[in-house]
Amino acid sequence: MSEIMRATAHQTSSYRHTIRVRDHELSVDEPKATGGEDTAPSPQELLAASLASCTAVTMEMYAKRKKWDISGVEVDVQYTPADRGCPTKFELVLRLPEGLPDEQADKLRIIAAKCPVHRALDGEVMFEERVERVSLA
Repeated sequence: MSEIMRATAHQTSSYRHTIRVRDHELSVDEPKATGGEDTAPSPQELLAASLASCTAVTMEMYAKRKKWDISGVEVDVQYTPADRGCPTKFELVLRLPEGLPDEQADKLRIIAAKCPVHRALDGEVMFEERVERVSLA
């Protein structure tokens, strides 16, 4: 059975929220152009960050098992949300050491697409939603 992960967002001001994940906290906010204060990344920017970091870590884990040196690996993600008639678009750029053999770079490109976040975004997704009424104090 897959591990269940949890994140909880709690509003702290207009569009700013504190998110709790296990013992960690991070913040989200909206840019000023959309009414936020721009004090933190937007939720959609965090989605791009999740994909970039998961891709980088997945390649690093694979390379470590193979004893390949990919020190300084970098993943750049550009994200364009879906818009009327256009699907969501992610553009990933994998920056690998220039001395890395072509066969290893090709394999890492394949492995990158297998990161859990990439698979979640690329696969079937299900949502279950419910409303709970609580005293907000």
